[in-house]
Amino acid sequence: MAENLNFDWDRGNTGHIAGHGITTSEVEEVFANDPADIGFETVEGEGRWTVIGHTDSLRFLVVVWTMRGSDVRPITAFEAGKRLREAYVAARGL
Repeated sequence: MAENLNFDWDRGNTGHIAGHGITTSEVEEVFANDPADIGFETVEGEGRWTVIGHTDSLRFLVVVWTMRGSDVRPITAFEAGKRLREAYVAARGL
């Protein structure tokens, strides 16, 4: 999936996710590993999706993102909490 996606990265969103100890590569891996949708909301007229997924090294992340034109723009990313992580692992059989 991520192979066909273009990501919109700049200092704003890369700095924000770096503050959570996460890299842009890890966020892109989450998309490549078929994340699960866990929420949607509209913020200031913009649709934002929330997904949980895993990196290639099995780090479990929550990513909030939007579409900017044809690009995926990650807003934030952070470690999934224990309950959410356990539910995701059980559902995916990891």
